[in-house]
Amino acid sequence: MSRDLRDALDVLEKEKNISKDTLLEAIEQSLIQACKNHFGKADNVHVMIDPETCDFSVYADRTVVEHVEDPALEISLVDAQKTNTNAEIGDVMKVEIQSKEFGRIATQNAKNVILQKIREEERKVLYDQYYGIEKEVVTGIVQRVMGKNVSINLGKADAVLTENEQVKGETFQPTERVKVYILEVKDTPKGPRILVSRTHPGLVKRLFESEVAEVRDGTVEIKSIAREAGSRTKIAVWSNDPDVDAVGACVGMNGARVGAVVNELHGEKIDIINWDENPAILIENALSPAKVIAVMADPDEKTALVVVPDYQLSLAIGKEGQNARLAARLTGFKIDIKSETQARESGDFYDDYDEEHEEAEDEMTEEAVSEEIPETEEDTEETETEAEETADGDAEE
Repeated sequence: MSRDLRDALDVLEKEKNISKDTLLEAIEQSLIQACKNHFGKADNVHVMIDPETCDFSVYADRTVVEHVEDPALEISLVDAQKTNTNAEIGDVMKVEIQSKEFGRIATQNAKNVILQKIREEERKVLYDQYYGIEKEVVTGIVQRVMGKNVSINLGKADAVLTENEQVKGETFQPTERVKVYILEVKDTPKGPRILVSRTHPGLVKRLFESEVAEVRDGTVEIKSIAREAGSRTKIAVWSNDPDVDAVGACVGMNGARVGAVVNELHGEKIDIINWDENPAILIENALSPAKVIAVMADPDEKTALVVVPDYQLSLAIGKEGQNARLAARLTGFKIDIKSETQARESGDFYDDYDEEHEEAEDEMTEEAVSEEIPETEEDTEETETEAEETADGDAEE
């Protein structure tokens, strides 16, 4: 029997990933419960199990008395001396209990205790397993569509992809393989409840980690992500190695790396920019592909005024304000975008080049005037000298 029990425990440990010690503990509790059901109490019952052979024995502490009133707690002197000839009244003896003597109900209850413990441990193991990979990306198989929600099998447990975490326009077919971001793992009496997402920015980050070795090993850091799922994502990257181009590493040769991420996201556009500690430079990069003339950022108020060429205004704002909105989320600044003409009219922007150009022209004019004045004086002096010489000549004559 002990060998069969050991083999059964080995199978459970392998298939359910439940430790043998936990299963032996469950058996111990079940035997104590069976004693309680059989004798009415089990406070004096002890179970000994050999973890190697799985042999077990059940003992009850019983007090030696002359006349037995409670068989569960007492033993007669005559019966005690059959086992130990030196037994005396008042001694406490360990009396072995044969589990085969338990009734059908007690045995069934013991079995239920073991099964309940196995189910609890199985749920606990599953919860710990998936809780450990919370905030990670896993590949699942679509099981079925439940109204607006989708059930996705992750291997040993099913996850729920709710309507709010689905990208608009995406459709799922049974048996389809899909990558999802584990949003939350909850422990419930029926097992772990796993919520997954296709819209979370963390999905993009984890996908880049899987595709880009430099991101995975920490050489390149993803500092910030702003995403509108299904449409566009902006990510700001920074390289900890001066010899590694952060943007180039994420894009890959011929766009292979970013292309793999885009394909997984079903064509979602991804803008990759360089992170910078200077808020003005970061905001300028974040508004890419639009060109920027000037950025006036207030780090304390987290606000910024951006001036762009007139013909770049619509590009900087983006369709329905998307480019400006994503740039604001990426940088954490409230961004006000104005065209060059609007900024000048409101007095928020002065063209330094024009001012310098005007100053240079004024200086050139002043120099020209100052150069002309001496020449005029010399000409006057020469004219006066010539006039005097002429007058002297006339007087001599």
